[in-house]
Amino acid sequence: MKAVNHFFLYVLFLTSTHILFAQRKTAGHEITVRPGTGVVGTLPTAILRYRTLHPEEDIIVKFTTGTYYLDTTLLITPAMTTGNGHIILCKASAGDKVTLSGGKPLQLKWKPWKDGIYSAQIAIPFDFDLLYVNDEQQIRARYPNYDSSAKHYNGSAADALSPARVKTWKHPEGGYVHALHKAEWGGYHYRITGVNNDGTLQLEGGYQNNRQMGMHAQHRFVENILEELDGPREWYYNKATQTLYYKPLPGTDLNKATIVVSRLPQVITLKGSSQAPVKNVKIEGFRIAHTAPTFMDTREPLLRSDWTIYRGGAVMLDGTRNCSILQCDFDHNGGNAVFVSNYNRGAMISGCNIHDAGGSGICFVGNPAAVRSPLFEYNKSQEFTAIDTVSGPKTPDYPDSCTASDNLIHHTGRIEKQSAGVQISMAMDITVSHNTIYNVPRAGINISEGTWGGHVIEYNDVFNTVLETGDHGAFNSWGRDRYWHPDREKMDSLVQLYPWLVKLDVIKTIVLRNNRFRCDHGWDIDLDDGSSNYHIYNNVCLNGGLKLREGFYRTAENNIILNNSFHPHVWFANSHDTFRYNIVTAGYKPIGIRYWGDEIDYNFFPDKNSLPASTDAHSLYGDPQFIHPSTGDYRVKPGSPALKTGFRNFAMDSFGVVSPGLKRVAARPPLPVLQQQQQQQGLIITWKGARVKNIETLGERSATGLPDNNGAYFVEVPAGFKNCIKTGDVVLKVGDEAIRNVNEMIKAFEKNKTKKVKVTIFRHQNYDYCDWYDADDERR
Repeated sequence: MKAVNHFFLYVLFLTSTHILFAQRKTAGHEITVRPGTGVVGTLPTAILRYRTLHPEEDIIVKFTTGTYYLDTTLLITPAMTTGNGHIILCKASAGDKVTLSGGKPLQLKWKPWKDGIYSAQIAIPFDFDLLYVNDEQQIRARYPNYDSSAKHYNGSAADALSPARVKTWKHPEGGYVHALHKAEWGGYHYRITGVNNDGTLQLEGGYQNNRQMGMHAQHRFVENILEELDGPREWYYNKATQTLYYKPLPGTDLNKATIVVSRLPQVITLKGSSQAPVKNVKIEGFRIAHTAPTFMDTREPLLRSDWTIYRGGAVMLDGTRNCSILQCDFDHNGGNAVFVSNYNRGAMISGCNIHDAGGSGICFVGNPAAVRSPLFEYNKSQEFTAIDTVSGPKTPDYPDSCTASDNLIHHTGRIEKQSAGVQISMAMDITVSHNTIYNVPRAGINISEGTWGGHVIEYNDVFNTVLETGDHGAFNSWGRDRYWHPDREKMDSLVQLYPWLVKLDVIKTIVLRNNRFRCDHGWDIDLDDGSSNYHIYNNVCLNGGLKLREGFYRTAENNIILNNSFHPHVWFANSHDTFRYNIVTAGYKPIGIRYWGDEIDYNFFPDKNSLPASTDAHSLYGDPQFIHPSTGDYRVKPGSPALKTGFRNFAMDSFGVVSPGLKRVAARPPLPVLQQQQQQQGLIITWKGARVKNIETLGERSATGLPDNNGAYFVEVPAGFKNCIKTGDVVLKVGDEAIRNVNEMIKAFEKNKTKKVKVTIFRHQNYDYCDWYDADDERR
């Protein structure tokens, strides 16, 4: 054997003809895989055989171009990763395009049914919830019909479950109801099992939310109902008769179309344990698609957060060490994209494009058995004598020192509304860095509780969040840990007597730094119930402000909060909270505050009126002098008065993904027009049909010929203004009152609305005059 140790050829006699083993060198073994059936059934056997013989060498599994429809989930076990050798699953070459599919292709014979709908018989031993035609996800027959512009569920209606509507369905069994939570805290899902005598539906499900309050009265829809199949791209599957009904778009040739249905909820699973982890596996460069939805399996409560979870994803890491998922495209999967479950150390998810997922993007979730004195559901509580008072986790079964970096995550939560771009629960030292996350129904990044902290959330760009739910943030957290109690008076008493309880679970500080957040339907940063032990600095909040509800040991400093402010809610006595060196653009918005923490001072406000009376003895106000706010550069200029408070500039060009390919396709957040700009500089506003703004730039002064920046500039004037004011005019006086900006002009005209008034205008670099009469909105 020594003579061939450096170069020899293994030949495998496997049941599949689609696995070809190439040359083996001391650097490792290569297995080349080609598209076809039976691949997964033989690949683990090949890997295990090589690993048994060569535990210290790498095994490189190369997939050539094509779509691989897996019959079973590709399972990597600890026996395949003994020794120090790596397993690398990758494309055969950089130019290859490889899809690992959780779906099954179907060869169907279509025949016309009615109203442009076709039918086909399907002989498969499983049910399915997603249909793809020519690799595009189709719409299951639903009411109301799919509307891409609708805010909730792409269409919702209060009468979706009405007895009158139910009466029109012959066999609704097997249909589904999807509805928002009554308070818009996520959603619910139900399977229809029958119809009651009063015409209401018999349902099973509704366990997908950990704050049980029932369905929202308005935001609900039904699907998989044959009688609702009335629109293009809609389909319905009758499981009893194994008949698929589909209404294609005009021009679709179904005889040539590729038809795929969802089958597997997971494509790849790495399954080990803390005692015997799967080690050193790298998954790189694949498109992973077509996995089955899991909304009816989302039932495990995450302690006392608002969440329940399905413990799985298109790729699942459970009991691993030093495993990675790199440069993969997770495209139209039915549930979560990546799930890191239980014991994991050093897991890395990086460079991935995760989009159009039914559930969350990336989840790091530990085992509740690792939590001391765990409670489940918001209203649960326990007496102090029942609390385990040892700090930290009880077992190692949780993700630790794992990373999600440089990922583009968007359009997730397509069906599950209690979801997030990145979700963290029962984990420690998770790094979430340089991700771009947008177009999500709830939080972009969510931390469900304090167990066990140490997370670093940095350089992320998170926007267009909380699009379908409410009372949440672009970043959201809860801290309903061992000390927390749903009865506020009891909780106050408990933490006063035993203040050391607060950090028993959140044993390490959680850091939010150098992020850019935007939420137009909640807060940019929302630290909700009990969230404690946070250091929040160098963040840009573009719209929703920063909220700190009751909790302990939060320091927020050197943040920029635009068009909003600081929202302290119902703080504890001796909370040890600190808010300093921040730029806010409005006065604080406290709710139920009797105690103001350790230090609320040295902040910068827009004006004197917004300065608090009871805090901020050393805070200042004025124009912060942002360098270039219209392009998102909110650093302040040298000499800015904000610098005198202790505020320091930080980088404005490092948010979000860094890979060139992801940067090219990533969206950017809408930047706010600052309220200070609106007040001091003036937006283009519509007034009586005309578009008017302040004189703001040297270019505008040059175009109009004005000697200064005074006046109201008419950018566009409708014909109704006749010859009095024309496009390009600048109003300088209304009567005898000098006009410096648009607001003053509007007030002056309002004051003179019942009489004729002389207007001084600047036109073609000359002064001109006209008479204005505004009664009954007439212009003469």
